[in-house]
Amino acid sequence: MNLEIVEKIENFIGGAFLAPTLGEYIPNINPATGQEYSKTPNSTKEDVDLAVAAAKKAFPDWKNTSLDTRFRLMNRVADLIEEYAPQLVLAESIDNGKPYTLAEKVDIPRAADNFRFFATALMHTSTDAHQMSENVMHYTVKQALGVVACISPWNLPLYLFTWKIAPALATGNCVVAKPSEVTPMTAYLLAKIVKEAGFPDGVLNIIHGTGPDCGSELVKHPDVKAISFTGSTRAGREIAGIAAKDFKKYSLELGGKNPNIIFEDCDWEKMLKTTVHSSFSNQGQICLCGSRILIQSSIYEKFKKDFIAAAAKIKPMDPLNPKAKMGAIVSEAHYNKILNAINTAKEEGGLILLGGKASKLEGKHANGYFIEPTIIEGLDAKCKTNQEEIFGPVVTLQTFETEEEALALANDSTYGLSATLWTNDLQRAHRLAHKIEAGMIWVNTWLLRDLRTPFGGIKNSGVGREGGWYAMDFFTEEKNITIPF
Repeated sequence: MNLEIVEKIENFIGGAFLAPTLGEYIPNINPATGQEYSKTPNSTKEDVDLAVAAAKKAFPDWKNTSLDTRFRLMNRVADLIEEYAPQLVLAESIDNGKPYTLAEKVDIPRAADNFRFFATALMHTSTDAHQMSENVMHYTVKQALGVVACISPWNLPLYLFTWKIAPALATGNCVVAKPSEVTPMTAYLLAKIVKEAGFPDGVLNIIHGTGPDCGSELVKHPDVKAISFTGSTRAGREIAGIAAKDFKKYSLELGGKNPNIIFEDCDWEKMLKTTVHSSFSNQGQICLCGSRILIQSSIYEKFKKDFIAAAAKIKPMDPLNPKAKMGAIVSEAHYNKILNAINTAKEEGGLILLGGKASKLEGKHANGYFIEPTIIEGLDAKCKTNQEEIFGPVVTLQTFETEEEALALANDSTYGLSATLWTNDLQRAHRLAHKIEAGMIWVNTWLLRDLRTPFGGIKNSGVGREGGWYAMDFFTEEKNITIPF
C-alpha cells in the first residue's frame, strides 16, 4: 500500500475516498516552514450527511459481528500501524511540528496500543445477572448505541484519534470521526490502513473540515447518538449545549491549567528532570503539562537557578532533526496566541526569567512557528496568565510556605484536569492527593499512564472519563431484562 503524504487529502465515507461535495479545500500548513504542503477537505453538511448515512447503513451488520471478528480486525489495524510506523511518524512530525523522535517514541506506538488494548478488552466483556428469588432472574446487557461521533484535537493527532475510535468500534458502534483540520494527515492515512485491514465499508468514516462547517453539523445530526470530544473548553461548552437538547450522550475532555507542586523533601534530580519535561514536552501543547509550578519557599532560589539552566538547553529546531527536543508551534494562529499571552504576562507585571519571544531559525525554517521555552515569575495567582490556559511552552513560578497554602494555590483555578505532587512524605502525598481538585494526580512522576485507568477532569476540564471500561461503558447503553420462570 502507498502510505505517503499526499497533496490533497480525501474524506473516507462508506469505504470510498471522496472529494468534499462542494469541492472546497483548506490549506494544510507545515508549521516548521510556515508553507502550505497539502490541502484538506472543507467538508460541510452534505458530507456529514453522507458519512452518517454510510455509518447508519453499516450498523446493523457491525453490531451483530462476532467479538472474535471485531477482535481480529482491530488487531490487524494495530499491526498495520506498527508496520507503517516510519511513514506515520514522518507525517505526524511534518503535520504537527512535533519532534520526529517524540512521534516515534510516543504518538504512533500509542495509536497501535489503543487499537490493541480495546481489541483485547472487548474479548473480556461480561454482563451482570441478579437472582431475585428462586424463580425470578434479572440480567443486564450492554448494547451499542448506533452512529457515534469522535472529534479529536491537533496536539496528539493519531494518538487521541485512535483513543476515541477504538473503544467505539470495539463495542459495536459505527463511527464518523473528525480530526482537527490543523493536523489531518495521519487520520487520512489511518483510513488507508483501515481499508487494508478489511473493515466493512461504513463502519469507520473519517471526514475533514472546520468546527463550524463540519464539526457542529456532525454534533447536531439527528442520527448521531453520542459525541466524544477532546478540545477547548469553549468548544466543549457549545457541544454540550447542542447535545443536551436531544439528550445525546457526550464525553468532553477539555483544557487544563495544571499545578506542579514541589516540596522541599522531594527527590531533587528526578523532580527537576521531570518538571522540565512536563513543562515543555510537545512545545507545552499537552493538556496535562504542568503550567503552574508551585515551589516551597525554602527551595525556591535553588529551583529557579537549576530549572532555568536546564530549560535553557532546550532549543527549538527542525522537528525532523534527531536531536530536536522542541519543534514548532502547531499553527500561526496558535503561535500568535502564545506570544500575545506572554505579552499579557509582561503587562501584568511578570518577570521573564527565560525566553519570552519567538525563536528565528534559518533557511527553509525561517518562517516557521517557533517559540523559546518561557519561564515567568512574580505574578499573582488571580491574574489572567495564571488562570487562563496558554497551551504552549510557557510556565509560571509561584511560592508557598505551608501545605495549606500549596493546596489553596493548586485549587485556585476553574480547571481541574491533573496535578503533579513532589514529596517523599507518604502521608502528605495521600492527604493532598485526596484534596486537590483534579481528575488525575501524579505523585513523584508525570504522564505515567495505564490504559485501564480513568482519564478526564472536573470543573472546566470536562465531563466524563475515557480509558478502560469507562470508555467501553460510554459507548454502550445498559438494558435490564427480567424473566420470571
